[in-house]
Amino acid sequence: MRRITSLYLGGPDAAMPDGLVLMANKRSLCADKGFVGVFPEDSILVETEPSEAMAREIYADKVSRLRLADAAIINMTPWRGPSCSVSSAFEAGFMAALGKPVFAYMNVQTEDEAELRNRIENHLGLEIDRQGVWRDSFGGLIEDFGLPEELMLWAEARRLFVVATPDIYGDLTGFELCLDAVRLYSD
Repeated sequence: MRRITSLYLGGPDAAMPDGLVLMANKRSLCADKGFVGVFPEDSILVETEPSEAMAREIYADKVSRLRLADAAIINMTPWRGPSCSVSSAFEAGFMAALGKPVFAYMNVQTEDEAELRNRIENHLGLEIDRQGVWRDSFGGLIEDFGLPEELMLWAEARRLFVVATPDIYGDLTGFELCLDAVRLYSD
């Protein structure tokens, strides 16, 4: 096992209402534990106007940061639907493809929301078909493994902490648990 010093901190944090404060708090918590927190939003861009060129520049920069980090902590809190942000899923998958450890956390408001199937039911509605299989309102099969996220994301995370909290976008308990898990993994 190699020593972990830098952590890519993925997720929708920058888009959250207090995103800059949240990222500063995470950076401070990383430093307190002896890690360097690497945010995808730390970029200095050449492009100044939103455009396809700017999007490609941001993408290239984020990918280079993923490649440079030793491991990742991904915020998998449901974002704009029952699952984590698409970018979070990409970041976790990219790190997995590089063979780098992924740690993750998810904040939900209630224990019932800790299971993906329940969140999908709350967002889309579900029904059981004649074979006893859960399906969404479009007839699509629902993974029903009792997991907090799609099995491919859940299985890749070395640890995925789920925290029930009224402050789903600001509570850092799961993040701190990930930092502790990284420390144990790295030592």
